[in-house]
Amino acid sequence: MASSIIPRHYCSNFASTPILFHSNTHSKPLNYSFSHTNLGLKTLNTRCSYQPSPTHHSQFHDKHKGKTFCFKQSVISIALAVGLITGVPTLGWPNDAQAANSALSDLSVLISGPPIKDPGALLRYALPIDNKAIREVQKPLEDITDSLKISGVKALDSVERNVRQASRTLKQGKTLIVSGLAESKKEHGIELIDKLEAGIDEFELILQDRNRSSVGPKQKELLQYVGGIEEDMVDGFPYELPEEYRNMPLLKGRAAVDMKIKIKDNPNVDECVFHIVLDGYNAPVTAGNFVDLVERHFYDGMEIQRADGFVVQTGDPEGPAEGFIDPSTEKIRTVPLEIMVEGEKAPVYGETLEELGLYKAQTKLPFNAFGTMAMAREEFEDNSGSSQVFWLLKESELTPSNANILDGRYAVFGYVTENEDFLADLKVGDVIESIQVVSGLDNLVNPSYKIAG
Repeated sequence: MASSIIPRHYCSNFASTPILFHSNTHSKPLNYSFSHTNLGLKTLNTRCSYQPSPTHHSQFHDKHKGKTFCFKQSVISIALAVGLITGVPTLGWPNDAQAANSALSDLSVLISGPPIKDPGALLRYALPIDNKAIREVQKPLEDITDSLKISGVKALDSVERNVRQASRTLKQGKTLIVSGLAESKKEHGIELIDKLEAGIDEFELILQDRNRSSVGPKQKELLQYVGGIEEDMVDGFPYELPEEYRNMPLLKGRAAVDMKIKIKDNPNVDECVFHIVLDGYNAPVTAGNFVDLVERHFYDGMEIQRADGFVVQTGDPEGPAEGFIDPSTEKIRTVPLEIMVEGEKAPVYGETLEELGLYKAQTKLPFNAFGTMAMAREEFEDNSGSSQVFWLLKESELTPSNANILDGRYAVFGYVTENEDFLADLKVGDVIESIQVVSGLDNLVNPSYKIAG
């Protein structure tokens, strides 16, 4: 059986079922309808080539193994719908009605605020730092995205307030920001702070000229400085891993890869390079395993194996094995389910958050962004991830941000930060020409690809 991810078993004739959620920020219930949903990264010059013309028990693996389970698919689909309402596991629900009611009452809390959907912002907020001063500079700069949704000149007025607030908090908190830099990175961090100050001054001039077209690029530039300053606050790797995982390939920090894909049968896109940032601070085992496989060129030449409008998936090698066969053991190398919970210092391993009873917990790396990258696994085996990975394509009816059926069930370990929209153009049979590590390889420890054999 192929590794799983989410509803791999799904019957497409499942009837549309409207589900209502109440949010503290909405006067009307939010209506999410489940209808025919087939369930189952630092800026480089990444590009796409265009042609001139216009559950915890869910699975994601759809690798045409010739199996159909229409009845089971329908059952799991219904279970997922119920699971989304109750917040409890989609299969094997607890008999304790009080636990289910508690999970349901928490739902409005989970979706009460506007979710962060930008992958860069998610990565910045996921850094293991505790410096209020830099976060107070970051927030108004992030809020510019929402300010630009306002029509007309009022948008620039709102952006101007954001920039003034960022400038004021940077001046007031500069000493605290500098003191928060790791000693070994202080010189670089101060350089970035100076660039941030100068950039904010330039931003104010842009706004004086009412140059709306320059707002987005300047915001992106300043947030890159902010992210760099925050990374310079991380002093080494922040926690000790469980002993049983310490000798595995581990990404102790962050890395970035470029994934080049040859796209077939699309008149608008020929090939595309997706830039992906991998977060080893919050998923060191999962991200380390992936980087190790990238360095082995495991994915080079492999086809996209699932592309259904919900996810894009790959990683199942040719032959009967459904994961990476480690030549040193001649067995499939697996990684544990690895989830970092907001407010905790280290990930939890080997159990979903539902199995742990953590119904209120939110993950540091949520399934909020288009292009969220996670590890596939077998349906009933939490620790069965190996080489199969998937990218979430959209915030679908089954995955509303801050209250979805994926967080806490699958290990997120990165986000596509450049060209993520083009993931939707991928089809089964499109070929991964190469995946290359472009930064952060020195953060990989215990690399198995360097071992002979």
